[in-house]
Amino acid sequence: MSFLDVLIVGAYLACVTAMGFFFFRRASTSRGFVAAEGRLKGWVVGFSIFGTYLSSISFIALPGAAYLGGWNRFAFSLSLPFAAWVAVRWFTRYYRESGQLSAYALLETRFGVWARLYAMTFYLLTQFARVGTITFLVALTLESAVGWDIRMVIVVVGVLVTIYTMVGGIEAVIWTDVVQSIVLIIGALACAAILLFGVPGGPAQIFSSGWDSGKFSMGPYGLSLFTTTFWVTFIYGVFINLQNFGIDQNYVQRYLAAKSQKEADRSVWFGALLYIPVSALFFFIGTELFVYYSLQPGLLPVGLAADKVFPHFMMTHLPDGVKGLLIAALLAAAMSTVSSSLNSSSTILMTDVYTRFLFPDADDRHKTIFLRLSSLALGAFGVVAALLMIENKGALDQWWKLAGVFSGGMLGLFLLGITTRAVKSAHAALGVAAGLMVIVWASMDGYGGMPVNPFHPFMTIVFGTCAIFLVGMAAAMAFGGRSARG
Repeated sequence: MSFLDVLIVGAYLACVTAMGFFFFRRASTSRGFVAAEGRLKGWVVGFSIFGTYLSSISFIALPGAAYLGGWNRFAFSLSLPFAAWVAVRWFTRYYRESGQLSAYALLETRFGVWARLYAMTFYLLTQFARVGTITFLVALTLESAVGWDIRMVIVVVGVLVTIYTMVGGIEAVIWTDVVQSIVLIIGALACAAILLFGVPGGPAQIFSSGWDSGKFSMGPYGLSLFTTTFWVTFIYGVFINLQNFGIDQNYVQRYLAAKSQKEADRSVWFGALLYIPVSALFFFIGTELFVYYSLQPGLLPVGLAADKVFPHFMMTHLPDGVKGLLIAALLAAAMSTVSSSLNSSSTILMTDVYTRFLFPDADDRHKTIFLRLSSLALGAFGVVAALLMIENKGALDQWWKLAGVFSGGMLGLFLLGITTRAVKSAHAALGVAAGLMVIVWASMDGYGGMPVNPFHPFMTIVFGTCAIFLVGMAAAMAFGGRSARG
């Protein structure tokens, strides 16, 4: 990078780090650390929800997916309005009225302590996979930018993000999400504009070549569940986004951080609707990259993985200053989501383990110390997960597969809890057992003598969720002594 690029990136890192320390005092209590004492406006929280979605997974992997295939993954974004409507209709009020900091404390009230531990365990596994994937993807670009070994980049980035998260708590996370989201959008727009007018033939060539090559296609559109059709991706998006808005601690803490019910609802719509056009922008960048390098194949190294095409373009074809802005935007995406995951995971460890089982009478000072120390430990685990992903070739598909497996069908258990009172603990436990067997079967896919799973991996969370819900309802009707209708 040029001196100007380094200056821009350094100024950005200094700015967000300073913001973290600025909010240090407001994170001096446990509720300030995890919920900002419920004092934030809806648009601020909405930017944070948007930033949680738009990680380096989006920044690097969405253009990579469009470059390699087409816009099929955009179907995931199109499922967001439905999930947002459900969240505003039920989820935000449900959590704000509960008075609980943990999303999973309510499951214990409904089904017993086993339900809380089940959801907590799979949530933490999901966050480990998420933090590892995001850190790995940002390291791909920084490796190209500074010439470091990717392992060193992962460690350096992981340490910086972990320190920032430990210092400021959720309010620092949310406010820096605002800055980071704006930086990221500006950077993406700049890159899209440079590509739009830098391709030989200009915008007309991009649209004509991209269309002829199927790079704008969201298909195939068949009803098959065995390949990556539009409907498989859309259904996967519905279930993942319902899970995000319904039982993801990241989002629950943001509902609690909003100053009123109206502001919490507004934040959901703001974040969800902003993500749709911005994700489309990243897919468009992937299409632009395909046309750019199709017309000039000598500019692209032979055998370069799709996830590395955008970073390669950034490092070799962008002017000084713009390159630094894009690197800052990538760091913004990574820091936004990683810090959110670390904060929410430390909150779960505090509420669902530390005060629930180990030290129920811990005072607020000890809770806050535990939150900071657990953020440090979780950051270290995230670095390890990122190092394990170095040999991965398709980060977006890998992340979605891990999310489907580690989520463990938690949404099914949550839906059993809020849709009916007839399903009791034993019925729900049968449902969870059935759901886990389905998930294990789908994930093993013929390994160790298991039957081969013919369905697309995106369907794992769908089948696991449905198995939990349907088996739980059936058990209530068969053994509950009365109708399972709420």
